[in-house]
Amino acid sequence: MTALTHPPTAGPAPRLPIARRTWRGRPDDPAWARPALLALLLGTLVLYLYDLGASGYANSFYSAAVQAGSQSWKGFFFGSCDAANAITVDKPPAALWPMALSVRLFGLGSWQILVPEALMGVGTVALLYAAVRRRFGAAAGLAAGAVLALTPVAALMFRFNNPDALLALLMVASVYSVQRALEDARTRWLLVAGGLLGLAFLTKTLQAWLIVPALAAVYGACAPTRLSHRLLQLLYAGGAMVLAGGWWVAIVELWPASSRPYIGGSQDNSFLGLTFGYNGFGRITGNETGSVGGGGGPGGGQWGVTGIGRLFTADMGGQIAWLLPAAFALLLAGLWFTRRAGRTDPERAAFLAWGGSLLLTFATFSFMSGIFHQYYNIALAPYIAAVTGMGAVLLWRRRETPLAAAVLAATVAGTGAVSYVLLDRSPSWHPWLRYAVLIAGIAAAVALLVAPHVRFAALARGAAVVGLAAALGGPAAYTLDTVSTPHEGSIVTAGPAVASGGGFPGGGGGPRGAMGRGAFPGAPGGGAAQGAPGAAGAPAGPGAGPQGQGRGGFTGGRGAGGGMGGLLNGTQVSSAMTSLLKADAGRYTWVAAAVGSQNQASYQLASGKPVMSVGGFNGSDPSPTLAQFKQYVAAGRIHYFIAGGGMGGGGGGMGGSGTAAQIQSWVESAYPSKTVGSTTVYDLS
Repeated sequence: MTALTHPPTAGPAPRLPIARRTWRGRPDDPAWARPALLALLLGTLVLYLYDLGASGYANSFYSAAVQAGSQSWKGFFFGSCDAANAITVDKPPAALWPMALSVRLFGLGSWQILVPEALMGVGTVALLYAAVRRRFGAAAGLAAGAVLALTPVAALMFRFNNPDALLALLMVASVYSVQRALEDARTRWLLVAGGLLGLAFLTKTLQAWLIVPALAAVYGACAPTRLSHRLLQLLYAGGAMVLAGGWWVAIVELWPASSRPYIGGSQDNSFLGLTFGYNGFGRITGNETGSVGGGGGPGGGQWGVTGIGRLFTADMGGQIAWLLPAAFALLLAGLWFTRRAGRTDPERAAFLAWGGSLLLTFATFSFMSGIFHQYYNIALAPYIAAVTGMGAVLLWRRRETPLAAAVLAATVAGTGAVSYVLLDRSPSWHPWLRYAVLIAGIAAAVALLVAPHVRFAALARGAAVVGLAAALGGPAAYTLDTVSTPHEGSIVTAGPAVASGGGFPGGGGGPRGAMGRGAFPGAPGGGAAQGAPGAAGAPAGPGAGPQGQGRGGFTGGRGAGGGMGGLLNGTQVSSAMTSLLKADAGRYTWVAAAVGSQNQASYQLASGKPVMSVGGFNGSDPSPTLAQFKQYVAAGRIHYFIAGGGMGGGGGGMGGSGTAAQIQSWVESAYPSKTVGSTTVYDLS
C-alpha cells in the first residue's frame, strides 16, 4: 500500500558516457553546438601548429632565456638570459616558465619552445567561447572564437615565443571569472580573477592591469548584492591580485643583489624600477631611459603617430583593425538594446566588461608615446572578438525590428569596406579579394534589410553566411599568409607587405606611411639591413623568411651581428665559431661575452653554453660594470669577447649606461683580435 500511495521518486538521470558527453555537450545547447566547437578548436590547433618549426628560435632573446631556465632552476626562477645568471630578460619570467619546462622535458628545439604558445592559443579560443556562450548562446561563442582564431596578430603571436600569448590567455580567463562572479556575486570567482591578474602581471607587468578599472567598475555597478558587500569583495580581489603578482617581486627585491642576476632593462638593478619606469609609465610618456626609441610625446615620435586613428594606419591596420569599427558599433548597439534592463542584467554586464576592456586598451595603445610594436595589438583581439560575437547575435535575434536590421546591415557593409581599404594596401597581393569582400558585404547588408519584409526565411540565413564570409575573408587571408611564413627577430608582423598611405582619418599613416614587415622605426626606408635576408650576399638563418620580404625581426631574419641588426635580430653563427665556443667550455663560467641580448642569444643557442649579455637587451644596462668585467676576466670566468652587437656597443645615446662601450674599448686595447668566419673575437684567457 505504501508503495502505491508513495511511489518512489525518480533518481538522477543516468549520465551519458564520457565520449558521448564530449560530442553532445550541454543538454541545453543545440545538437550542432558541440561538434562545431570541436571543429573550431581542431581547426585552430592545426592552423597554429602548421609548419611551426620553420620559425626556428623565433625571438632568440626569449629562446635563450628558455634554454637557460631549462638548465638552471635559478635561471628559471629569475628569467635569466644565461644559465650562469649574469642578467635577466627585461620582463618578469612567467611567460618563460611553460616553455622552459617543455624544453627541460623534451629538449631544446623550435617545436619544444613554440608548441606551448600554440596550445595557449587554442585554450584562449576555447575559454572565449565558454565566456560568450554563457549569456549569448553557442552561435555567439562560436563567432567570437572564430574571430579570435582568425585575427592575424593573434595567429602571429600564438605561434611565437613573446610573452603576449600567455598574457592574452590570462586576460580572457580574468574577464571570464568576473563574468561568473557577476552572475550571483560569488566571492571565489572574484578571487580567481584577482589571482589570474596577478599572474598576468608576472607575464607582462602593468599591461596586465590596463583592464582592472573597467572590471572593477562593472562589478561594483552590476553585481547582484548590496554595495558594501561589492566593495568588500573588490578589496578581497585586489588583495588576491597583489598577492599573486607580488610574491615573486618581494623575493627578488629582498634577495641580495650580489647573489642574483642583474634585472635586465633597469638602470638601478631593481624590478620595481623596471616595472614603473622602462616597462611602466615610460611606455606612456616615452621617457624610457635605456630604450631604443620612444620620446614621441603628443602627436608622434619614433614609434609612430599617436591619436585615435593610430591602429588603422598602414603598419597597424592589417594586424587588428578588420573588425575594430564593427566592435565599436556593436558595443553601442548592445548597450542601447539593454538600456532598460535592470542594474544586474548579465547581458549588459557582459557588454560592459568586454567593451570596457576594449576601450581602455584601445585608448592606451592609441595615445602611448613610448615603445609600441604592431604585435602588441593581440591584447585587443579577444575583446574585439567577444563584443563582435555578442553584438551580432543580439542584433540577429532582433532583426525583425527596423533599427536592429539597419545597424546589423550597416555593420556588415562597413566591415566589408574596412576590409577593402586594408587589402588595398597590398595591391598586388590577391587583388580580387578586396573586391570580393566589398561586394559580399554590400550584398549581405541589402539582404538583411530586405529579409524582414519578404516571406523567404532562407534569405536572412543566406545573408548571415555571406556577411560572415565578407567580415572574415580579409583577416582569414592575412592569417593564412602569416602561418605560411616564418617569423624571427624582435619585431614581427602579420600578413603581406603593405604600401604606405591609405590611412583612416586621424591616423596619420604611421612612420613613413608604413614600416613594412617588421622594420624598426629608425631604419632608413624600412628595407633589408646588412646581414638580413634580402640584403645582398647575406645568408638566411634557420627559419628566416623569404628573402626581401622583411617578414620578421628587424628586417626579416637574422642579421650580421652589429649595430641595429645585432640589437633586434639574432646573429648568423658559423660552424667554426660554434666549435670555438665549445672548446674547453667546461673551464669557464661564460664561454663568451657579447654586447646586446640578441647577439648573446645567438651564440648561446648555437653553442649550448652560457654567454654573457653585456648591457642587456639594448646594450644600455650598466651590467656588468667595467670593474666587474675586469674581475671576471682576471678570475678566468670569461673565455672570449665577441665584437659588435647592441647599439654599436654604446647606449649612452639612448639615455642609458655607456658601460658596454667602456668594456669593448678596454678589451680592444688590452687583447689581440682574430676573425673566425666573419666574426671578430678576443681571447680573454
